[in-house]
Amino acid sequence: MQQARELVLASYEAWQSYAHFSQEQVDRIVAACAEAASKASYELAKHAVEETGFGVVEHKFIKNKFASEGVHEFIRDMKTVGVIRESPERKVYEIAEPVGVVAAIVPSTNPTSTAIYKILISLKSRNGVVLSPHPSAKECIRRTCELLEEAALGAGAPRGLIGCMTEVSLGGTRELMSHRRTAVILATGGMGLVRAAYSSGKPAFGVGPGNVPAYIESSADVPKAVRDIITGKTYDNGTLCCSEQALICDRSIADEVRRQVSLQGGYFLNDEQARALAARVVLPSRLASPEIVGKSARVIADRCGIAVPEGTRALVVELEGVGRDYPLSIEKLSPILAFYVVEDWKEGCERAKQVLRYGGMGHTLSIHSKDDAIIREFALQKPASRIVANSPATHGAVGFSTGLAPAMTLGCGSYGGNITSDNITPLHLINVKRLAYEIRPVDIEATLASYAYEGERTAPLPVQANAPQVGVAASASLEERVSRFLSARGLVDSGERSAPVSPSDEASFDGETTRSAPGSDATRELPAQHVRPMEFVSEEDVRAALSEGRKLPVASATVITPSARDIGNEHNIFLRV
Repeated sequence: MQQARELVLASYEAWQSYAHFSQEQVDRIVAACAEAASKASYELAKHAVEETGFGVVEHKFIKNKFASEGVHEFIRDMKTVGVIRESPERKVYEIAEPVGVVAAIVPSTNPTSTAIYKILISLKSRNGVVLSPHPSAKECIRRTCELLEEAALGAGAPRGLIGCMTEVSLGGTRELMSHRRTAVILATGGMGLVRAAYSSGKPAFGVGPGNVPAYIESSADVPKAVRDIITGKTYDNGTLCCSEQALICDRSIADEVRRQVSLQGGYFLNDEQARALAARVVLPSRLASPEIVGKSARVIADRCGIAVPEGTRALVVELEGVGRDYPLSIEKLSPILAFYVVEDWKEGCERAKQVLRYGGMGHTLSIHSKDDAIIREFALQKPASRIVANSPATHGAVGFSTGLAPAMTLGCGSYGGNITSDNITPLHLINVKRLAYEIRPVDIEATLASYAYEGERTAPLPVQANAPQVGVAASASLEERVSRFLSARGLVDSGERSAPVSPSDEASFDGETTRSAPGSDATRELPAQHVRPMEFVSEEDVRAALSEGRKLPVASATVITPSARDIGNEHNIFLRV
């Protein structure tokens, strides 16, 4: 927990200067990190497999290349500094502002690629980032962080901007997520961790589980459709949350689909083998056992005592339904595929919905068809944020084989309890300010006339003959008006106003009298009770007082913003009255 605090504070301190870097400086740092990650892709892939026991080195190598080169190519020319969009006809200008420190939670299934991706998008959006690695992958994630931090420093980034926890615990991760200097959370992991991120009190981008159905419609190119599904299901031994979990096909092509599945490395289990597999793979909680996550089909079969042919790539189980009575209808995170036969695309549509509802709401669905009308219908009806057509769901959802934004964090929208349904990019990690000029002068009478208003109208407000013109009122006149306003509400005596106190006034608060507030015409003695505490204190008030060497009078009723309180307490700026 202490390490989490130290890393967040170090990143925040570095971010204070990084937030003012130019687009050119930011892009140079991001490019250096991407290049370093790309060069180390094989080393990091090998390290990840050796440490976690999950996946395939060659596939993790491709993931690392995608997370470094593919993501960088997509974000390289993205504007994240200053004015990022202009609408001259509406006279609205959008300005990017970084959010601060990003808490990045990194899973064990895709550790190095996710770490690369989260560091790149955090730096591109001018934020600091602190990684919390999964305990079983902390060394390969730490190594990834070290390589990218070294590259960032060499390109001019301030030290401490990128951090990674080495003392990993649930308490430390919670401290990282809830720390007052943490601005936003990028959570990739199990549902418990995602729920913790959402309950931390901070904005969070979480990822829901993916129980992905893949439907083959009767008009599809069956050999290609099966090849895509097997490719997606077996890629890195099924560790991506967008990998296919259930194959659904029309009855009219079911025999050809079965034949192609067998030809392309799928092995259909009999009922006895399916029961043995379910008993070993599915926990009572209806989650996949960590024992089989990311393991090959051959390894899983051996552990279940199932003899499979040489060259088996996926274990396939035919099911009649979805839910608790069908254990293998869950998300399996391994090369195990449920198989369903339906009468037509309408029944296929309903079956796909059932699979999504059983642990994949809002995530991903794939459809293989030559009929665009059916593809569009699936897209319109399904509770999924990504509908991948005629491509492996695994590769299509992350933007590898489709035009979607390249990402390793995939939102599931309100379906899955997430704040967004997008693939997360640097643009999700910035605040956007909008400068808006008047384009329609406000004229109440003309507006009412344009709306053909026929109701009773109130009399127009009288204009004071001696009212000062906006922008030319003397400062003395403004002070008098403010004083009268406060006096009328009993906040200060007439002619006196509350104000911050200078150091020369401070000592007199301990006695019976004090000097008049700054701005008065004379330094006369006033009764102590006439010194009024401020009603509201902002961070700007505190910083102004610090620069001028004075204190701020406050009381229990004073409203103090959190940032003002933090800085004020740190520098002992408040004076209780």
